[in-house]
Amino acid sequence: MSQTNAPTTVDVTAEDLPLHCPNPSMALWSGHPRVFLDVTEHGQVACPYCGTRYVLKGPVKASH
Repeated sequence: MSQTNAPTTVDVTAEDLPLHCPNPSMALWSGHPRVFLDVTEHGQVACPYCGTRYVLKGPVKASH
């Protein structure tokens, strides 16, 4: 049986920050209000609306 509603995992890098969901690759018909997500604190975060899981790959430069 296929799980078509299973949450997606998306790898992100420092270039993708600030991170928000829905992301540009998502279809407009499945959109929800834009929410900004902090992936830097734990290295991963899930969208509270759709469950998409974002995983940070690589280092993030410290800001001033």
